[in-house]
Amino acid sequence: DAVPLDDAAVYKLFCDGRTNGIFQFESGGMKDLLRRAQPSKFEDLAAFNALYRPGALSVGMVEEYIQRKTGRKKVRYILPQTKALLEETYGVIAYQEQVMQIAVEVAGFTMGEADVLRKAMGKKKKEVMEEQKEKFVAGADRRGVPREKAAELWEYIEPFAGYGFNKSHSVAYAVLAYKTAYLKTHHPVEF
Repeated sequence: DAVPLDDAAVYKLFCDGRTNGIFQFESGGMKDLLRRAQPSKFEDLAAFNALYRPGALSVGMVEEYIQRKTGRKKVRYILPQTKALLEETYGVIAYQEQVMQIAVEVAGFTMGEADVLRKAMGKKKKEVMEEQKEKFVAGADRRGVPREKAAELWEYIEPFAGYGFNKSHSVAYAVLAYKTAYLKTHHPVEF
């Protein structure tokens, strides 16, 4: 439990894609992602766990994350209110909690209402999602956000329904992966 989460040698192992035997990070596709994205902090590993899923891959979120993380593309926030919520993931929505926080911050949802949105996204119910969109845009409008900007933000959020993952799950996986990589790096015989 005392393993430091900022060990440069461990990140080099991840960046090099030498992750055979590392939980959630040993597939060929994940190794390619690691080599291209060059994780430099624990939050990157957690985000990779959330993003390296069929839905996120199919809508281009993984590539967007890589481009922004590596500086090949500018980090962009549709609204300034989302910066604090998405900065950790370079402006890319990686977690269900980020969608909920955006709904609260931008559209004035209560946390209970944001949870209804999260559930609707998880179940991918088109009619419920349409209701949520209207509520989101109207709520943002009441808070001074131009309707077209609120609709643009919704269009960015909506594909998340196809790949939503919660942060606690991603972080728990990343902790196990990191600690295993630490053992592989510093205690290879025991590993």
